[in-house]
Amino acid sequence: MKQHLLHTPEGVRDIYNEECEKKRYLEEKLQHIVTTYGYHPIQTPSFEFFDIFGKEVGTVPSRELYKFFDREGNTLVLRPDITPSIARFASNYYMEETMPLRFSYKGNTFVNTSSLQGRLKENTQLGAELIGDDTPDADAECLSMVVECLLHAGLKEFQLSVGHVGILQGMMEAAGLDEEEEDRLRDLIMNHNFFGVESFLAQKHLDTALQELFSVVGKIYQSAEEFQYAKELARGYEKVYASIARLEKLQSLCLLYGIDKYISFELGVISSYQYYSGMILKGYTFGSGEPVVKGGRYDRLMKHFGKDAPAIGFVIVIDQLLAALSRQGVAMQAGQRSQLVIYDEAHREDAIVYARRQRAAGCSVELILKAADKSRADYEAYASRSQAARIQFMDGE
Repeated sequence: MKQHLLHTPEGVRDIYNEECEKKRYLEEKLQHIVTTYGYHPIQTPSFEFFDIFGKEVGTVPSRELYKFFDREGNTLVLRPDITPSIARFASNYYMEETMPLRFSYKGNTFVNTSSLQGRLKENTQLGAELIGDDTPDADAECLSMVVECLLHAGLKEFQLSVGHVGILQGMMEAAGLDEEEEDRLRDLIMNHNFFGVESFLAQKHLDTALQELFSVVGKIYQSAEEFQYAKELARGYEKVYASIARLEKLQSLCLLYGIDKYISFELGVISSYQYYSGMILKGYTFGSGEPVVKGGRYDRLMKHFGKDAPAIGFVIVIDQLLAALSRQGVAMQAGQRSQLVIYDEAHREDAIVYARRQRAAGCSVELILKAADKSRADYEAYASRSQAARIQFMDGE
């Protein structure tokens, strides 16, 4: 046998038995929460035209896309991110709709990351998008949904790090940084190298208030009082001030939703996705080196597809969340266990009638015609390996 045919390519893996059952169960629990908020499920294709995820959109770099061609020579890509697909979908089918649109989805994404990063190249994401609402109330609904999903999944300790794209953008514009300097500063902040930020900006001779604003980028804010100092520093910078005030309003709404203890506001939260334009969020918990939740506001992305509408959304990375739950020892139901019924030819009808009745009642039954070269012990061992709920013999013995 050709052994290489038994292996998966680098960056992808098989999921089976109990893990697969737990994954499906987790997806169903999360989908239930999203549905209770009035979000309607949709499906978009696993591959799209290249331009859906091109540089102008601001998603994954071209070198990390899985690209191929159709018969007409069009460049297609496996989707690295589902949000642009939702934006295309909404622009296509709901161009004239002026009321808010709520969509939910589940699907796999594909990113050809470097093997040195140790990340899977295929991940399952479950998410929701709210299109046509630019209010802080929409931002708060998004955060509330995320918190409820994570709690419903079984997490007890997690934190959502929430920021606003306009804060850092406004500060960099005020500092007069060029594109290369902005990229350098983003890298420093993304790596939490705030000593590097201070050293980098020391050469720019910024005014005192702006210099101080950069120094509080890495601080965490959890109350209205803590926002006041940053707002005072930002009074001379309209974009920065408006963005901080927006987060302050969002903080008050989180209190109404009762989710404030799970929210930390950080002025320097950054995403690699360039289409975000307002609130941005990342969710962290123990046992996962990557965020289990990502999302934010993308008010300009819809316009790229022809529908000028604000939007906000999030995705839960199912594989990351499942790994975190496992490492934290959170007990998870692995789906309904099957009964295993072993029958011989003389009892075939009895076994089938029994299985039909059990299945009609919502139970899972696995039927196996007894083989001459298998003993009861063989089937009992199989039942143990397959974690059957119980085994029943209909063979006259």
